[in-house]
Amino acid sequence: MCGIVGYIGNRDAYSIIINGLKRLEYRGYDSAGIALYDGEKLNLSKTKGKVVDLEERVKKEIPTNGNLGIGHTRWATHGVPNDINSHPHVSNSGELVIIHNGIIENYATLKKELINRGYTFQSDTDTEVLVNLIEEIQKQENVKLGQAVQIALNQVVGAYAIALIDIKKPDEIVVAKLGSPLAIGIGEDEFFVASDASPFIEYTNNAIYLEDEEMAIIRKGRDIKVRKIKGDKLVDPYIQELKMNLEQIEKGGYDHFMLKEIYEQPSVIKDTYRGRLLADRGIVRLGGLENYIEKFTNADRIIIVACGTSWHAGLVAEYIFEEWTRIPVEVEYASEFRYRNPIITSKDVVIAISQSGETADTLAAIKLAKQKGAFVYGICNVVGSTISRETHSGTYTHAGPEIGVASTKAFTTQITVLTMIALKIAKVKGTISNSDFMLYLRELELIPSKVEEALKSNEKIEEIAKVFKDVNNFLYLGRGYNFPVALEGALKLKEISYIHAEGYPAAEMKHGPIALIDEHMPVVVIAINSNHYEKVVSNIQEIKSRKGIIIAVVTKGDTTVKEMADYYMEVPKTPEALTPLVTTISLQLLSYHIAVMLNRNVDQPRNLAKSVTVE
Repeated sequence: MCGIVGYIGNRDAYSIIINGLKRLEYRGYDSAGIALYDGEKLNLSKTKGKVVDLEERVKKEIPTNGNLGIGHTRWATHGVPNDINSHPHVSNSGELVIIHNGIIENYATLKKELINRGYTFQSDTDTEVLVNLIEEIQKQENVKLGQAVQIALNQVVGAYAIALIDIKKPDEIVVAKLGSPLAIGIGEDEFFVASDASPFIEYTNNAIYLEDEEMAIIRKGRDIKVRKIKGDKLVDPYIQELKMNLEQIEKGGYDHFMLKEIYEQPSVIKDTYRGRLLADRGIVRLGGLENYIEKFTNADRIIIVACGTSWHAGLVAEYIFEEWTRIPVEVEYASEFRYRNPIITSKDVVIAISQSGETADTLAAIKLAKQKGAFVYGICNVVGSTISRETHSGTYTHAGPEIGVASTKAFTTQITVLTMIALKIAKVKGTISNSDFMLYLRELELIPSKVEEALKSNEKIEEIAKVFKDVNNFLYLGRGYNFPVALEGALKLKEISYIHAEGYPAAEMKHGPIALIDEHMPVVVIAINSNHYEKVVSNIQEIKSRKGIIIAVVTKGDTTVKEMADYYMEVPKTPEALTPLVTTISLQLLSYHIAVMLNRNVDQPRNLAKSVTVE
C-alpha cells in the first residue's frame, strides 16, 4: 500500500517524482508529498488529497529545481489523513527526510523514549518516530547515515519500505525493506527508487528488487551497496531486466484502466497459456511445475491461500482440482490462515495466489507453510515480486500491469493458470480420461474468442446498468463452478460503486437471504446451461414468486431463463468447468457501468489499495 518514489542523478527530480506518484496512484492513498534538495535548501510540500492537489500546492509553496528528491502517497495507518501526517517526515534537526510504507509496531515505546531525550513530534505517525530514532542514533553513536539506519531498523518491530536522504549528503539515498516492496532502477549515472517499476520504466529496464531485511546505499556515480540489515553482510544484488513497457501502463484510449483491462482479457488469457498449452499435440507444459509434479501427485491435500479476488479464483480451482485430480482441496483466507494454528504437514501442497505478489497476509501464510514443511507453489503476476521469490516454485500469469484497483484480468488469468495445473496433474495421475483431457485443452484454447464474444454484450449491459444504478442492494447467486463467480461479481460491485452486494450459493438462498427478496431487490443469477440448470431455474421461480427482479447470465440460445428473467446477459456455450472465464465478464461490465454512472472513481475506489502490504 502507499507509494514510494525517489530519484538521484542529473535530471530534474521533480517531474520524475510527480509522474511516478501518478503511476502509483492505483495502489490507493489519501495524501501525497514531496521533498526536493537543490544543493542548498530542502524544499518540502505535502497535502491531504490527490497528486494533482500536491501539484497545485507545490506551485504555490516551493521551487522545483534539484536533482535529488523523494515523494510519497500515503494510505493512513497511524494518524488520520491530513497535511501534517502526510509524508515525507523531517527529523527535529531538519537534516533527515524519510518516506515510509508499512507499520512500526513498537513506535509508541520508541516515541516515549525520544520524548524523554528532548524530541518533539508534529504528527501522529510512526514514521516521524523512525526518522528521529535514526537521527538520535547518528548523534549518540557518531556513525554514518547508513549505519544509523541499520542500527535503528534492528530496534524496530514491524514492516517497512523506506527511502531516506540527509541534506549533508546530497549524493546519497538510503533505502531498506521488510515486508513492503521496493525496487531500485539503475540508469546511466542515475538511480530511481519506487514501490514498483512503473515510475521509472521509460528511463531504464534494469532494476534491483530488494529482499526482506536488506538495505542499500545509493550514491550518485557509484555502485549500489546492498547489505543485510542483520549481520551487516554485503549482498551481491541481482539486476533484473524488466519486461514491462510504457504502453502497458497507459490507458490506450479507454476512459478507465479498469475498462481497458476488461477488454485486454482475450489477449492476456492467450498470453497466459502461450507456449504452455499445445492443444493440437495434447501438451500442457508449465516450467515451474515440471520438476515438482510429484509433489502434487503424491500430495495428501492441496491448500490454497489467497485474499480478495485471488481467493475467489482459488474457490473456482477447488472445484476443478477435486473434479479432475481427485486431491482434497481447502481454500483459506490468507488473513485468517496464520492465526488458526493450522494443521500442515510435509505431504501438503500450498498454492499461494496474489496478483501483486506482495500481499502481506499471503506472504505470512507462505512463511508459516514453509516452516511446517509444506511445498509452496506461487501464482502471481508481477515478475520478481516477493511471493515469486519466497515460494519453492510457481507460475506467472503474464497478465501485464493491472492498474485498476478492482482486479479483472488477474482473476481470469489466475483461473487459466490453475486450470492448466489441474489438467497437468490429472493427466500424470491418470484421473482424467484422454478424451476429456483433449477436450479441455481445445476448449481452453478457445476461451479468448469466447471472452471476445461475451464483450460484445457491453452496450446491452450498459442499458441494464442504467436501470439499477440507484438501487441500494444486490444479491448474486450461482451454483457449482459459478458460485465463486457470484462472490466475485458482488465484490466488484461493492468495490467500485459502493453499493451493498452479497454473493451466495443459489441453494443457500432459502436459508436466510430469501427474506430480503422483494420488488426492490435485483438478483443477479448465473443461470448457464450446466448440471445445475434445472435447480437454478427453480431458484429463479422462487425469487419471481416473491416479486424479486431477475438479472440472468445465460448461455447463448437459452430460452427458458430468458423468458423468466427481467433482464439477461448472454455468454457463449462453454464446458461447465471453464464457464467462470466467460460468466465473470458480464459481471465485470455491469459493475463498471454502474460505477461510472454514479460518478465513482473507478480505478481508485475509496479506502482501497491495489497491493495490501500491511496487515
